[in-house]
Amino acid sequence: MTSSSAFTVPHEAGSMPLASSWGPAASVAQLQVLLEGAAARISVPPAADAVWNSLCADSLGELWQQAAAERGTPWPQPLVSHYARYFRDGNRTAYETLVAGRQMRLTRAVVMALVPEHAQVGDSDPSGSSLNEWLDEVIDGVFLLCEQSSWSWAAHDDVFAHSGGVVPDMTRPFLDLGAGEVAAQLAWIDHVLGEQLDSRAPGLRRRIRKETSERVVQPFLERLDWHWLGLKGDVHNWNPWIHTNLIVAALFLVDDAHTQARALARCIEGLDRFLASIPPDGAVDEGFAYWWNGAGRALEGLALLEQATDGVLDGGMPVVSELVAFPHRMHIGGTWFLNVADGPARAAKSLPWEMLYRWARRLGDESAGGHAAAMMTGAVEAAAGLGRVLHFLLARAAPPESEGTTRPPLVELAYLPSVQIMTARETGGTEKGLYLAAKGGHNGEHHNHRDVGSVVIAVDGVPLLVDAGQPTYTAKTFGPDRYQIRAMQSAWHSVPSPFGLEQGTGKAFAAKVVESPTAGNPGLTLALGAAYGLKPENWIRSSCLNREPGAITISDRWELPAQLQDAQGKDVPSDVDITYLTAGTLQLQPGRATIRPTGIPGARQDRGATLRWEPGSADALVDEWHLDDPLLADVWGAKLTRLRFRMPTKSRAAGAFILTVEATS
Repeated sequence: MTSSSAFTVPHEAGSMPLASSWGPAASVAQLQVLLEGAAARISVPPAADAVWNSLCADSLGELWQQAAAERGTPWPQPLVSHYARYFRDGNRTAYETLVAGRQMRLTRAVVMALVPEHAQVGDSDPSGSSLNEWLDEVIDGVFLLCEQSSWSWAAHDDVFAHSGGVVPDMTRPFLDLGAGEVAAQLAWIDHVLGEQLDSRAPGLRRRIRKETSERVVQPFLERLDWHWLGLKGDVHNWNPWIHTNLIVAALFLVDDAHTQARALARCIEGLDRFLASIPPDGAVDEGFAYWWNGAGRALEGLALLEQATDGVLDGGMPVVSELVAFPHRMHIGGTWFLNVADGPARAAKSLPWEMLYRWARRLGDESAGGHAAAMMTGAVEAAAGLGRVLHFLLARAAPPESEGTTRPPLVELAYLPSVQIMTARETGGTEKGLYLAAKGGHNGEHHNHRDVGSVVIAVDGVPLLVDAGQPTYTAKTFGPDRYQIRAMQSAWHSVPSPFGLEQGTGKAFAAKVVESPTAGNPGLTLALGAAYGLKPENWIRSSCLNREPGAITISDRWELPAQLQDAQGKDVPSDVDITYLTAGTLQLQPGRATIRPTGIPGARQDRGATLRWEPGSADALVDEWHLDDPLLADVWGAKLTRLRFRMPTKSRAAGAFILTVEATS
């Protein structure tokens, strides 16, 4: 099936796709039979397989250089003072960066132990390390993880809420994303280097199994109060991320057949809740970036289950087809993607595109397959996690087949009604020209930003009217003060601000679709009043791409109450603003503004965007946001600029404003 837009409805929302497709085959009793010899059927082979030495040195990227440079140096050492910082001052990176550094170093060492010949070939080997030396590096890293008091990240641990402590409680292990990642990493190591570990460090594999059982497997089987299970109906990306890591741990580290089958049966139930939550159009409300650590993790888990059961648990089902199509529908151009919620506008450097390619090829989705193949150009990075690194290296050993397209489809129009997102470009199949994305939705979405009614506009594949995206996470990010963070506020998104109001938080603060896009009319009209606690029809926004003569129009019209009062009965300010957030360099003139990509990292094209409005219809105000957050600065450069149009007194209660955007010549 070729899937280039989002108008298909493949399955009934709310159904349980795995239970419907697999039935009794997914029961504990049947799994216990199906899983006999499962490890040998997994597509990642152990170290003895010749495929590892067939890898060329280039496929290792900088992994071997980093591994050689750090071997023999002190390992990253996360301390309790780092752990406690989250509870003291909200900083989570002090601890998580050290833990991640430890795990990435271990991943690099595993790769070197798998391909020792490439670490010993002439000038390409700066260290002259032997296989045993690399195995010792692996052994040390594994042992450090086993000794680490907590596999959970401090930001997720409930130790403070439970006891007031800021020290991990080893008697109450918390099963979160971090714990799942460690368990899966140790499981992959045991799978690919198990025999070598037995020879070099007898007893280490027993320790791995003991720690994984006590910290991960048993808590998973014994407790049903983990919020990420989705038992109360709220299913988000933690569900497939943790369940898929648990699948890896159960397959490689649980030796008792009945316990292994129980764990996998429960993982299947959990993944089913996630898949059942996916709407018919395959949209993920957390956006492209979180797709990889949500839907993408689910697809990895389904592939492992299929391999482990020799194809009996077949993952090819309609909901998977729609999930596979989501990333290319969000593609703006190059490494730029439409970002909503807590997502950066640029794709991470080491995403598992080969996983998406395999699924697309299998399902016959030429557009998704071409897109994935075209994106499989980056070097592997240890930050992706050991499982993804191993799959990446194997994909490099067997590159994509040549038949079919190997270029991004750059779809002309896509509309995902479940999240009210439209994307449209001036000419399908090319980055050149104008691109418009318009978003409705509601402010109760996962990882929500107050962005109901926002727009993103790009020229030649580079966003110029933008969504700032994800800043560095702190304790404030997921707490009651979340919307004190500028990047999350509607005041810093490209949306209206009637009476200076911020949008509200929750599902009730939502857009209502007035007119949906069609192939002949790529526009989305939304009633936005409810996002501000007003009546929906108090504010109507139409966002439309006019392919001839090549222009985008954002039309706002409103009829507001004469005056609003706050909860204390005081009048709120009467200013009515319409805000647009811009990247690059903004130059302002009467009735006109020009945005150039100058200053956006990696933006090479010369063309920008020209914004036009009727002179005198509004006062144009400019606010600069100097970016001191490294995540935001890496994407946008030194600053973002907010362009606010303030309506004159005569049109505050009722009025209209039209912004026209064209590509510069």
